[in-house]
Amino acid sequence: MSDRPRRGALSVSTDDVEHPLEPFWRGVIAYRLLTLLTVVGVTIYHLRTGYERPLAAVGVLVVMAVWTAVTSWGYLGGLPGAPDRRGRLALADLGVCVAIMATTPLVVRVAHLDEGGPGMGSIWTSGAVLACAVAFRITGGVLAAAVISAALVLSKQRFGVLELGDMQLLLLAGLTVGFAAHVLDRTAARLRRLVAEQAATAERERLTRAVHDGVLQVLAHVQRRGAELGGGATELGVLAGEQETALRALLSGPGTTDASGLRDLAAALRILASDRVTVSAPGHPVELGGPVVDEVEGAVRAALANVALHAGPAARAWVLVEELPGAVEVSVRDDGPGIPEGRLAEAEAQGRLGVSRSIRGRVGDVGGTLTLDTGPDIGTEWVIRVPREDT
Repeated sequence: MSDRPRRGALSVSTDDVEHPLEPFWRGVIAYRLLTLLTVVGVTIYHLRTGYERPLAAVGVLVVMAVWTAVTSWGYLGGLPGAPDRRGRLALADLGVCVAIMATTPLVVRVAHLDEGGPGMGSIWTSGAVLACAVAFRITGGVLAAAVISAALVLSKQRFGVLELGDMQLLLLAGLTVGFAAHVLDRTAARLRRLVAEQAATAERERLTRAVHDGVLQVLAHVQRRGAELGGGATELGVLAGEQETALRALLSGPGTTDASGLRDLAAALRILASDRVTVSAPGHPVELGGPVVDEVEGAVRAALANVALHAGPAARAWVLVEELPGAVEVSVRDDGPGIPEGRLAEAEAQGRLGVSRSIRGRVGDVGGTLTLDTGPDIGTEWVIRVPREDT
């Protein structure tokens, strides 16, 4: 079998999806190393003429080199499996850069600064702005640029055209990298959802090949025979009908959950439509937690199975999904003869728990409420209401 991806398949690596900002962190490391070499070269070139205390300048360079090694290791992610603390490291990096810049009045000659010479740290300190932008997106980049800009003015004790240009570059770098990291992070989230959907589709295709239609035919036969035999076989027929519907839904319907754990209830119920079942739902996604959608879908399937079992083969059913303030309501109505008074209590007393377990139990497990309206002239209507946090 070829290992090449199928035509139209989404081909991405796990790192691209789970760790989308890793190239940015490696870029910060490369930038920090290059700027360190630049600062070392400039400092050595002006060591005798530009510095009041040359040995102190060399000592600051050593500190910068050591800190570059520390941040390079940290921005790579540290030890495998260790918690990601790069955000904290970026803040510490910002503090170290400010401390490096604060040594400027003690080390650099005033005349050197008057001639446009750089303070201690120089361009190396802008690496902290990039790190904060990657870790905290736009807000982190802009705030870090403001901190380094303030340290630049205070350490050099002057504010001129040169300093203004440096401040503009810092702000632009923080804003640009922060925005790019934000966009890439959101794109990766969408990509994770697409990958999950593709994986679910592939799994359904595999199950479709593995589960022969004979399985579905057997379940349908058991459902019909259970209804014909009556008695204890009735519940067996109900369960077989539920499993047949669930299996068909698994093989043909959307069951993916996005990165936030939400599923579209409307899409999950639309697949239950048939020539005898009409499903009406909003045209937009009705998103609820994945477990909630699973239980509501199961309850609706159980209600429809009861329609097929008790209301007769000619009965029709209607499923309606409505969004209410703070809740989602799903009604399942049929045009059958209704449930005789006391029938449900009698069935439960006899140990036939289809309705209690498959409908009431499912709805209760997700904190929902269930109401029943039934009668000879109105058929049967189950109304399921589950809480929802409005966004």
